[in-house]
This record gives sequence, C-alpha cells and structure tokens, in this order.
Amino acid sequence: MNIYRTDSTNKDFQNLVKHLDATLASHNGDNHDFFDQFNKTDTIKNCIVVYIDEVPAACGAFKSLSENAVEIKRMYTHPEFRKRGLASAVVAELEKWAKELGFEKAVLETSRELKNAISVYQKNGFQRIPNYGQYIGVDQSVCYEKVL
Repeated sequence: MNIYRTDSTNKDFQNLVKHLDATLASHNGDNHDFFDQFNKTDTIKNCIVVYIDEVPAACGAFKSLSENAVEIKRMYTHPEFRKRGLASAVVAELEKWAKELGFEKAVLETSRELKNAISVYQKNGFQRIPNYGQYIGVDQSVCYEKVL
C-alpha cells in the first residue's frame, strides 16, 4: 500500500471520485442533487490516494470547515479493494495531515444507510454528533466528529 498526498487536480483522485459519485447517485436517488452540491472537488487542497501495486484503490479528502476543524469528504474505496483496511488508512492519513496543519478536530457527514462507512468511522474513534450546517434536519444524514 502506498499513500499519496495530493490535491483535487490529481487524475487518479478524480477518477475514483467519479466512481464514488455514480455510487452515491444510485444510493441517494431523488436526493442526489441536494447532496451533490456539497461535494464539489475543484478546490480541495488536501486529498489522499491509496495505491495497491500502483493501481489507485481508495481516496479521501478534507477541507477547512473553521479555524480549528476540517470536514472529511470524498471517501471511497474501489469495490475490488474493499475489506483490506484502506478506508481506515485514508482516515488515519487525513487525520495526521490535518493535525500537522494545526487543526484540532474532524467532522463528517454520511448516509445513515451506509453501514460500512459508519462502521469505519466508529472503528476509528469518531463519535456521533447532531447534524451540522447544511445537514441539519436532513433525516438521511448522520454526522460524526473526532478530536485530533
């Protein structure tokens, strides 16, 4: 496993995000446009791509949410590479990078139906919090936080 720090201009990151967007479009159905507006990647400075034998296998990113907090975004593992701990590796690297930049906590939103994603976040120490920002009042969303 090779973990590479990059930004959203990275072609491998962009390709993995296309797969993620297709998966989410199917999952979110009629609500996809609502969620999609918050998932633009054109200006994300902090992205991770995980390679297995030089093949892009997983990705994730964070963006500044406030002076001391980041929001983890665009988490995805290609189906061929799931169940190998890659999502946890991405989360750990994103946390490490955010902490290096002086951030104190990480937050994220996911769908209450994405049980595998929720499991990854809980296993990595994220605690459920009330929905924040644009997700307040959105029943499909669940939000998590971790002190770095």
